[in-house]
Amino acid sequence: MKLQQLRYICEVAKHDLNVSATAQSLFTSQPGISKQIRLLEDELGVEVFARSGKHLTRVTQAGESILGIAEDILRKVETIKQVAQEFSDEKKGSLAVATTHTQARYALPRVIAGFIRDYPEVSLHMHQGTPVQISEMAADGTVDFAIATEALAHFSNLTMMPCYRWNRAIVVPRDHPLTQSSKLKLADVARFPIVTYVFGFTGRSKLDEAFSHQGLEAKVVFTAVDSDVIKTYVRLGLGVGIIASMAYEPEADSDLVCLDASHLFEPSTTKIGFRRGTFLRGYMYDFIQGFAPHLTPELVDQAVACSTRAELDALFADMELPVL
Repeated sequence: MKLQQLRYICEVAKHDLNVSATAQSLFTSQPGISKQIRLLEDELGVEVFARSGKHLTRVTQAGESILGIAEDILRKVETIKQVAQEFSDEKKGSLAVATTHTQARYALPRVIAGFIRDYPEVSLHMHQGTPVQISEMAADGTVDFAIATEALAHFSNLTMMPCYRWNRAIVVPRDHPLTQSSKLKLADVARFPIVTYVFGFTGRSKLDEAFSHQGLEAKVVFTAVDSDVIKTYVRLGLGVGIIASMAYEPEADSDLVCLDASHLFEPSTTKIGFRRGTFLRGYMYDFIQGFAPHLTPELVDQAVACSTRAELDALFADMELPVL
């Protein structure tokens, strides 16, 4: 049994049993992959994949168990490499981060700039997606860190730590009636069409809960994952924009009025998460603390030591988080 064979079966499974696509991603030949998988199955005495002619059709029951163990072995091999590299060259390596557009566009640029300055030999990779996609990438080891507001809690194999709290702002054109309100009420907002985030993005659940709690119906006419797109359609007169307050830029958005909505909605908490058992290199601790200064290496280690979600929640229960 070879590590290469284990890598092949895992990659084939990730590519929906498409051996040709797997070969392209691994820069090798399709016959070579097929041969190594057959050699592994012959050695094990069971099939990992069921076949119809030359085509793989599904993962067998035995294959499901084998793939789970193989993925764990490959992660441990990668951890061994990371441990060795930390001692041989602590400032060289790679870091992959998955996050939403709002975090990547408004919260992370300063952090990324500082990290690149301090670690010029660490290659940094940014992935964007939905909160669920982000969490899945962290859970399966595709990325090192997931940064998001929604969905992280649904993945029990992630260690999640709170970074900061934030709330929403309402953006409207300068001549909009809402600019005349001395103190905005949710009922006032409900009178107008709303342009906001896709459900499951950037604290959208808090927004829906606020309207529902007051027995109001939010007339959401347009949704997007991108704050800049939302502001564009507000400018076109499509509706009232509800965005993360950090996404309003006074100079770039001077044609829009930003109305404080922190009293209308419960604040949301952005968290950073990583797969349990991840070996954190020195520069990874520095990235976390650069993004959330209260998350010191000592506190991160305490979070890693928590064996249950309840312990993790208790660790941060009384912490005063910064507000963006």
